[in-house]
Amino acid sequence: MRRVFVSALVLSALSVPAGTVWAGPLQLTLDYVPPPDQNGAAAQPQPLPQPQQRVAQPQSSLGGGFIEFLFGGAAREPMIQRPFQPLPEPYPRGYQPGQPDEEAQQAALSQLSSNDPATFAPSSQGDMAHPPVDPKYDRQLVDYRSEEKPGTIVIDTPRHFLFLVQDSGKAMRYGIGVGRPGFTWEGVKTISAKKEWPDWRPPPDMLQRRPDLPRYMAGGPENPLGARAMYLGSTVYRIHGSNEPWTIGSNVSSGCIRLRNADVIDLYNRVQVGTKVVVM
Repeated sequence: MRRVFVSALVLSALSVPAGTVWAGPLQLTLDYVPPPDQNGAAAQPQPLPQPQQRVAQPQSSLGGGFIEFLFGGAAREPMIQRPFQPLPEPYPRGYQPGQPDEEAQQAALSQLSSNDPATFAPSSQGDMAHPPVDPKYDRQLVDYRSEEKPGTIVIDTPRHFLFLVQDSGKAMRYGIGVGRPGFTWEGVKTISAKKEWPDWRPPPDMLQRRPDLPRYMAGGPENPLGARAMYLGSTVYRIHGSNEPWTIGSNVSSGCIRLRNADVIDLYNRVQVGTKVVVM
């Protein structure tokens, strides 16, 4: 039976006239007739399952692989739309950066004219623009043998030291700046006056050498006489402070003896008008 059916199918296919164009793939629908059951009853024919059709995909000229994935329009995961999240603010709402405290600034400025020696930094520490001063020029109590009475000031010009003679073979030693070559001097004087934050009037011979100097400068931290001045007799020379503490230990002045502001305040409080000053 099967052989007859298949032969008939082949003959029918061969009998198709020439020039016939197939509109699509050949589809055959065969009814499968199962054998009769045990009781001899003929079973109902059942259609065979239809074959699945496959649609041919267009071939790409990119060669497939990773290049095909990048440039061939391969399917990609859809973009996920996420809700907008603003960046965190650098400061809480309503916050404003702090403004400088004017009262604190005024208090800091007022300390510049304070009489407290602690407000002046030790010169041996230096600053950002100048090298530190040798620590040997720091104020210190030292052994000192002298024929001068306690309370006398002895200025050792070559060694850049000022000694305030004390009892029991001691002296308070201060580092000093002295006159440049040609401006050093020797002698014995007495302190004729004392002034705090003195004004400065350059003498005429100094103005001849330095016509750029001001004729007058009020006392203050910028004044070259510093925080204190002790005038020596009737001369133009003084023992005074300095707004250039890095010059201690050198020959820089026009004959005056300069100390750091902290040191000149200390010396000022230890001596009186009439104190003897020996300059060597």
